[in-house]
Amino acid sequence: MCGIVGTLAASPVNQLLYDALLLLQHRGQDAAGIVTMQGHKCFMHKARGMVRDVFRTRNMRALPGNIGLGQVRYPTAGNAYSEEEAQPFYVNAPFGIVLVHNGNLTNAHALKDELFAIDRRHINTESDTEVLINVLAHELELAARDLPLTPKEIFAAVRAVQKRIKGSYAVIALIAGQGLLAFRDPYGIRPLCFGKSAGGEFMVASESVALEGTGHQLERDLAPGEALFVDMAGQVHTEQCNDHPQLNPCMFEFVYLARPDSVMDGISVYQARLNMGETLAQRVISTMPPSEIDVVIPIPESSRPSAMQLAHRIGKPYREGFVKNRYVGRTFIMPGQGARKKSVRQKLNAIGLEFKGRNVLLVDDSIVRGTTSKEIVQMAREAGARKVYLASAAPPVRFPNVYGIDMPTAEELIAHNRSVEEIRAYIGADALIYQDVDAMKRVVAALRPGLAGFEASCFDGHYVTGDVSLDDFKAMRDQRTSQSGEDEADARSRLALQGGGER
Repeated sequence: MCGIVGTLAASPVNQLLYDALLLLQHRGQDAAGIVTMQGHKCFMHKARGMVRDVFRTRNMRALPGNIGLGQVRYPTAGNAYSEEEAQPFYVNAPFGIVLVHNGNLTNAHALKDELFAIDRRHINTESDTEVLINVLAHELELAARDLPLTPKEIFAAVRAVQKRIKGSYAVIALIAGQGLLAFRDPYGIRPLCFGKSAGGEFMVASESVALEGTGHQLERDLAPGEALFVDMAGQVHTEQCNDHPQLNPCMFEFVYLARPDSVMDGISVYQARLNMGETLAQRVISTMPPSEIDVVIPIPESSRPSAMQLAHRIGKPYREGFVKNRYVGRTFIMPGQGARKKSVRQKLNAIGLEFKGRNVLLVDDSIVRGTTSKEIVQMAREAGARKVYLASAAPPVRFPNVYGIDMPTAEELIAHNRSVEEIRAYIGADALIYQDVDAMKRVVAALRPGLAGFEASCFDGHYVTGDVSLDDFKAMRDQRTSQSGEDEADARSRLALQGGGER
C-alpha cells in the first residue's frame, strides 16, 4: 500500500508535493520520494523514513521545477529494507520517464523475464514498480517511434501496457518535456482522483484529502482503465484504455486504509464506516443482549465511526478508553515478540476509569493477525474490566491479499482455517463478534449506485481479476522468505498504517 501524488503548476511544486505527501503519510511510512522536472532535467530525492525526516531544507531547495510527483511507501512487493526500491523510479529512454505506483503486479516475475529476453531491458531490483516503468517505456517507444509524442500515442502505449500487466495499479508518471500521465487498472482496485486549484494548478493523488488539503477542488476519480495526460501547457486529455473496465474498489480502503475525510469513487469513507457500525450493531444484538454491555470503546483510530454508530444503535454509552501515543515507532519493526508486545503497551494506554467494574465492548476496524487484539484485551482486563467483548467492523480476514496490501500468506492470518470460537479463545475475549461479509458489501455499495462490486478477496476469497493462481501465492511467499530472516519476515508482515499499530 502506498500513497502517490503528481502535480503541474505555474510555480515551483516542491512544497506542494511535500504538503500532499504529509496528507498521504497514513498510506506508508517506510520510505518517501519526490521528483521534479525543470525543462528536460529531473531532480530526485528519496530515502527510507517518514516525509518529515526524508526531506530537509537542503533537499527541498534541490527540487526545482513546476511539475513533479511523489510517493510514500509501504512495501508489499520487493525488498522492504532496500533503499534502492524506494520510489520514484526513473528510466532515461525514451524521453526520460519517472514513475510512482500504488498496487501490486501479480505477473511481475514473468514480465521481468519477458523484459530481459524480448524487450532487451534490464531490471536491477525486485520491485514490481521497476518492471512497470520499463513496460511503459517500451510501449511508449513502440507507439511513438518516428512520430511526435501526442496524447494519441501516449494512450496507445497505455492500452498496450494494460494488455501486458496484471494485478492492481494506480500510476502517475512524468515524461520529460511532455507532461504528466496517470492511469488506473481496469478494475479500479487502487484509488486515484484528480482536481484543480483556483489558480489553475493540476493535481492527481491517491485520496481526495491530498487535493483538498492543498487547496485543490476534487473533480472526479479516474475511471477503471482510464488514462489521463496533462501536457506542459496544462491541457487535460483523457481516454478509456481498456475494453472491459468495471469498478471494483478495494473494500479494505473503506475498512481501514483510507483517511475518514476522503471520498473514494463517490463513497465517503466516513459514511461507509458509519454504515459498517450499523450492521455490526445488528450482529451484536443477535449475539448477546445489549443489557450485558455497559460501555462501547473503540480501539484507535479507524474504528471510531463504526464504534460510535454501534453504540448509538444499541443504546449504550460511547467512551474513549485508550489514549494513543503518536510518537512511538511502529510496532511491527520491533525485533522480537517481547519488544513488540512492550511497544503496544507504549503506544496505547488504558484509562482505568472507563474499564473498572464494567462489561466493555471493544470495537476494532479489523483483526488480521490477532496479536495486538490479544494484547489489548489483556490490557482491558488489567484496567479492571469485569468482562471484555470484542467486535470487528470487518469480517474475518481469511485469505491472502495480492493487490497491494501486505498480507499475502494465509499462515499470517488468525482467521485462516480457524473458527470464530477458536479465534476468541486465542484473543482471550469473553465474546467475539464479526461483521457479516454480505452486509458490509451491501451497506457500502448503497453509497454508490451502479457499482460493479468490491475487491474483497481477503474476506471472501474471490480475486476479481480472475488470474491469480497458487503459483502467485508461492512466488510471493518465497520472495518474502528469501529476503529476510525469520524474525524480520514475521515483523514485516504486520499491517501498520494509519491506525499506528499492528493489526
